[in-house]
Amino acid sequence: MVEDTENGHKRYEDLGKLPCLVYSVARSPLKDPEDYLVGQSVVFSAEALMRGRGDILHGRTALVIGFGKLGSLIARLLHAKGVRVTVHDIDPVRRAQALSQGFTVCRDREAALKDAGLVLCATGALSLRTDDFQHLANGAYVATVTSSEDELELDHLADLYERTTVAEHVTRYLTTGHYFFLLNDGNAVNFIHGASVGPFIALVQAEIIAAVHAITNGAEPGLHHVTEPDRALIAATWLDYFNR
Repeated sequence: MVEDTENGHKRYEDLGKLPCLVYSVARSPLKDPEDYLVGQSVVFSAEALMRGRGDILHGRTALVIGFGKLGSLIARLLHAKGVRVTVHDIDPVRRAQALSQGFTVCRDREAALKDAGLVLCATGALSLRTDDFQHLANGAYVATVTSSEDELELDHLADLYERTTVAEHVTRYLTTGHYFFLLNDGNAVNFIHGASVGPFIALVQAEIIAAVHAITNGAEPGLHHVTEPDRALIAATWLDYFNR
C-alpha cells in the first residue's frame, strides 16, 4: 500500500501492528509546496463563494478547526487578509503553537462556533458532529479541506433543517430561528475551482513512484517512509527540469 493523505496515515497509525507493507508519503517535506498551494486555493474558493452571495471575509471571525499543516497555513492566509482567526485543535501542542503565532486559541469550542462567521474544518477527521451545527452563528459559512464524510456529520441534519440551494455550491440549512450555509456540500471547497497546484504535484507523484519501487524490494510489514536520499534526488531532478 502507498498512502498519500493525512487521514489515511492516521488510520494506519491507529491500527498499530499492520499485516502488510505500507509506505506513507503523507508527511513528506515534498508535500509542503502542494499543501501551501492547497491552503491558498481553499481560502480563495471559500472567499469566492461568499463574495458570490454579496458577503465578504472582512469583519468576520474565522474558526479554523485543526492546526496541522493545512490548518495552520489556512489560518495564516486568512490572517493576512485581515480576518480575525480563532483556532481549535484537540492537540495541546498545536494549541500552544497557534498561540505562539498570534492566533486566538479557543477555550470554549461552543462559544467559538457561535462567534464565527466562517468555519473551516481541516482535521482530516470528524470536526463537526450533528449537535455542533446548532451552535453556529446565523449566516455562518462552513467549509472543509477534505470530504464531507471525513469532516462533517451530516446524515441527521436532513431531519432537523430544511435544505435549499441558494447559489451554485452554496446550500442553506434553515430551521426555526437558525440558519447557516454549507459550501460544496461539505466536500473540499477548493475542488470547485480545480484545486490545481501546477508542477508541484509532480514532487508527490515522484515520491509515490519511489515508494512503489521500495515496496518491490521487500520489507517487514508496517508503516515505512521513502528515504531522505531518495527525496533529495527527487527534489534535485524536479528542480533541474522545472527551474531551468
